Amino acid sequence: MREEAKEKAKEFGEKAKEKAKEFREETKETAGDFKEEAKKTAEEFNEGLKSVTEGENKKILAGVLAIVLGWAGIHKFILGYQKEGVIMLVISIIGMVLSCVGIGVFLIWATCLVGLVEGIIYLTKSDEDFYNTYQVGRKPWF
Repeated sequence: MREEAKEKAKEFGEKAKEKAKEFREETKETAGDFKEEAKKTAEEFNEGLKSVTEGENKKILAGVLAIVLGWAGIHKFILGYQKEGVIMLVISIIGMVLSCVGIGVFLIWATCLVGLVEGIIYLTKSDEDFYNTYQVGRKPWF
């Protein structure tokens, strides 16, 4: 009986080793697949990030910033219109200072409206049209 138990234990140990070896091989294969997929995803993300921030066409970035932070003129700075960006920022700051008088609210409202309209215009134009109008043609307003 003792010999039989030893033999079964030995068989069980060998089966466990085989299963562990199979599991290790499957794990290595899965890890390799995951590594390749992660590399591919990282490269795609990096390319997308470069196209938005460093690329020639900054349509999406400028459009979203115009809608969200249009009152500050951030989208103007992104497109390289420093003078127009400073004008919008100064009008907004003056509006904030004068908001207790009442006229400041209208100044802030006007800069917000300009940003919203420009953001919608940027996002609805085709990539080529946006590039030709705002980056090559340097059209600073609407």
